[in-house]
Amino acid sequence: MMSTIADETALWSRARSGDGRAFAAVFDAHRDRAFRHALRLCASAHDAEDVVAGAFFELWRRRDAVPVVDGSVLPWLLVTTTNLARNSGRGLRRYRAAIDRLPRSEERGDPAETAEERIARERLLAAVHALGERDAALLLLTALEGFTPTEAAAALDLSPGAARVRLHRARKRLRERLGADGPLTDTSLPEGAAR
Repeated sequence: MMSTIADETALWSRARSGDGRAFAAVFDAHRDRAFRHALRLCASAHDAEDVVAGAFFELWRRRDAVPVVDGSVLPWLLVTTTNLARNSGRGLRRYRAAIDRLPRSEERGDPAETAEERIARERLLAAVHALGERDAALLLLTALEGFTPTEAAAALDLSPGAARVRLHRARKRLRERLGADGPLTDTSLPEGAAR
């Protein structure tokens, strides 16, 4: 893990000019966080791995256009991970709908997950997916990844004020959909805190 923002800024500058070793160092610095983020949004660890691989591919492919927020590409990477996870989820839902139409002899679930956990997870994912890309990314960056609304705004190309308003409205929609005790609707999360 890099010790300072200056280290990542220098690495990213070298990576942008095609230095594969510098890009590998950026990958090493952020892969675990990107994977944890994807794992929260995907149906399985395998899907999360695919999403993270896609996000880093996009980071490399679009490296000249990636915005750096406070010396790091992590916010952009997490937004891209969110978007790819949403796309993956849509494809998975279409696939499952097709499979569900087929006759089967018995229902099987993931033995490691209880029915209540699976239902709660599916409900939460559906509620977050219903928010729209920017609002979902804004909520996930602040609620799960610990970014301030101002930092998330920079990653999403929003003004800080617009990000706070969108975040407030997204939380309100989640509360309506999940109830006041939903996992991402906790009112103790900072609405407008700045670091």
